[in-house]
Amino acid sequence: MARESAPSSIFVDEIDSLCGQRGEGNESEASRRIKTELLVQMQGVGHSDQKVLVLGATNTPNALDQAIRRPFDKRIYIPLPDLRARQHMFKVHLGDTPHNLTESDFETLAHRTEGFSGSDISVCVKDVLFEPVRKTEDAMFFFKTPNGMWMPGRPKQEGAVQISMQELAAKGLASKILPPPISKTGFDKVLARQRPTVGKADLEVHERFTKEFGEEGSGFREADLGGGTGRGVLDWGLFGWLASRAQTLVEWNCANIFDSLRSR
Repeated sequence: MARESAPSSIFVDEIDSLCGQRGEGNESEASRRIKTELLVQMQGVGHSDQKVLVLGATNTPNALDQAIRRPFDKRIYIPLPDLRARQHMFKVHLGDTPHNLTESDFETLAHRTEGFSGSDISVCVKDVLFEPVRKTEDAMFFFKTPNGMWMPGRPKQEGAVQISMQELAAKGLASKILPPPISKTGFDKVLARQRPTVGKADLEVHERFTKEFGEEGSGFREADLGGGTGRGVLDWGLFGWLASRAQTLVEWNCANIFDSLRSR
């Protein structure tokens, strides 16, 4: 199908679940057939006229069958996000959610989350997003904003009225209740109890595999695809960082590699 629809990109996430080591006791006949068929199909992906890129991602590269590794011309280890990447990821996960964080606040968060994976940062932000909701639910004082919305306030705050969220809702004002914007205080609360999920042992496993079979790369480079002639790219790394890289690779591939192939 990919060849018929070429130019195209195929992304296989958690490829280890399909292509584990052969000969394992729990391997089924169906699993063996899938691996064999994938190997057969991969043999033809390397021809430049196919215009097909296969991208695989895994958190456990050592679990892959060695025959599956071979067709992937590029094997790239994606380490934990660095300072700049973590800072960017906080912004991405917050998206358009109202907040009052400054650029300095984002930099501070990035420094505080050294050793965090992309998944850890995602969990952190999701938890922080609930803080305004919790604050609104627990508030006993609200004040009315100039545009007619009701926000949680402090007891001695000017214009604050002693009323709960439930009472506002009972008065038909549920749609007028506005949670406060995300603040650095919310992140401080969450980070005080959250710890990174990636340990030293996890890193050592990936680093050993990289020394033996692959190369390290934190950012995408044109050379990663050998100018567009490679059959596939195998990425491995740590929990939550691969999906965004996969999207970058596919987008870059579609926008650049196929254009160059069409012009040949």
